[in-house]
Amino acid sequence: MSFSQELYRDFAILIGQFLKEEFQVGGIVEISASDRDLIAVMRRYFAAQAELESLKAQLEAARQAAGEAIGVFYDPRQNAEHAADLQRSHSFREEMASLMQRAEAWGRAASGADEHDRSAAEAEPEE
Repeated sequence: MSFSQELYRDFAILIGQFLKEEFQVGGIVEISASDRDLIAVMRRYFAAQAELESLKAQLEAARQAAGEAIGVFYDPRQNAEHAADLQRSHSFREEMASLMQRAEAWGRAASGADEHDRSAAEAEPEE
């Protein structure tokens, strides 16, 4: 499993726990600013992913209706009618990659902090 896949899974768990606690307790669960930033990043990631999937479905339906070859239809230089949508799909992919890099950086920082905390705890003498 890649780091991105692990982060994706871990984010789903984090959101699930956050929502479960918020609704069961009836109040707002305290989370750090860093966690809130990650949640905002991942919400945007999933929104962009949904928009991309919808756009891809629309483009593919248009391609099939036009009977165009894949290479011709998906080349914005040869398909001026759908060039703007093709560019939007590339923009969504770039945005998603950037958002995932931010989330991965957050994950690495959190892992590093956890490792540092464990090392510090192991170094402390027991009383």
